[in-house]
Amino acid sequence: MKSLPAPARRTGPLRRSDIPAAAAARRVSGTGAVLSAILDHGPVARSTVARVTGLSPASVTGHVGHLLSRGLVRESQETTGPRGLGRPHIPVEIDTGRFLVAGAHIAVAHSTVALMDLRGRVVAEDRRPHRSTEPRGILADLAARLPRLTAAHAAGRTVLALGVATGHRVDSAAGVVVEHPHLGWRSVPVREILTAATGLPVHVDSHSRALARAEQMFGEVSTRASTVLLFIGAVVDAAFATAGELHRGPRSGAGSVAHLPLGPGGSGDAEPCSCGRTGCLQSEVSERAMIRRAAEQGLHVASFGELLDHAMADEPRAVALFRRRARLVGRAAALLLDMFDPECLVVVEPGAGRLPQCLADLRAEVAERSGVCDDPESAVVPSSFTGSVLATAGGAVALGALYTDPLGPWPALPAVS
Repeated sequence: MKSLPAPARRTGPLRRSDIPAAAAARRVSGTGAVLSAILDHGPVARSTVARVTGLSPASVTGHVGHLLSRGLVRESQETTGPRGLGRPHIPVEIDTGRFLVAGAHIAVAHSTVALMDLRGRVVAEDRRPHRSTEPRGILADLAARLPRLTAAHAAGRTVLALGVATGHRVDSAAGVVVEHPHLGWRSVPVREILTAATGLPVHVDSHSRALARAEQMFGEVSTRASTVLLFIGAVVDAAFATAGELHRGPRSGAGSVAHLPLGPGGSGDAEPCSCGRTGCLQSEVSERAMIRRAAEQGLHVASFGELLDHAMADEPRAVALFRRRARLVGRAAALLLDMFDPECLVVVEPGAGRLPQCLADLRAEVAERSGVCDDPESAVVPSSFTGSVLATAGGAVALGALYTDPLGPWPALPAVS
């Protein structure tokens, strides 16, 4: 592995001028549109793909030919119309038997390595706590764990790429974590380090954008055109898309909602946020805040997961904490709904995903506070990946790149003839 410059550590407040402007987002190719249509509708006739994509039948035939030659799709059994009428056709579908992608999610206390098939299904995952937050150590550990996971679970399939997701500011075009205050990272060249360590193409993005892309590809149909995704965990951030395109911002800062003020009614005894104020979204609803409040209630837990287990078992104090969290998240959701007026707002928060009363409380808060959203029952939805959020995030980064440009530089795929 070649010698690389050490990632910079934060020594003072990050200034906007310190962050390089992000490159323009890559548009979906014609072949990518065809592959996405096959994902949505497969097994599907080429004529149907032409209708849903707006491409000509001849163009679709050419794109499908390229996808077949690369092993990304396969032909299914020949079919005819009802009662054997109509011209026979050979449907095509996503081929999940040849390739996988790898994903890595870097959280505050632990990291998750996973394998995912081309339909977005998690094949295997491995989560482990950090031994330190030093970036090279964490990235070296991820690279070392991946071959072992592949040997145990790939079942002969080839890994095409590695996707990496984490919180806060990520420059996806450069493959750099711009800043992650919880880890103390600044200007960490994740793509460069992991490409050298694994030999794979590496794609990097924020976990909120990764999960929004996962919803577009494999989750809620209502997220396709316009959506806001609100991520509530150890890190609190968001992502939003319009006309199907995820917005990153010129400085990779889109979705930075951690310091969104919740207004009157927030906790008056909350510990100050990292920004020095109280009443910020993150300081009220983060996992750290939940554990602190549990201790104040006499419920001492070693981790957020343990607190969630108590709530799932109907422990009254734990349930009350999650319901309070849901109401506060509902305030933030109402603000985001009024600001962006999306078709759908996805909440990535385990209470909303697993405790029906929490989702009901969140939607009730939206109904009371939003001036735009008149149907929270359909407009506010939990994550489609509750229980596998972290395993999904990294793989979704890699699959998002593949479905955008399946004929791009993917070394493990056969060349297009």
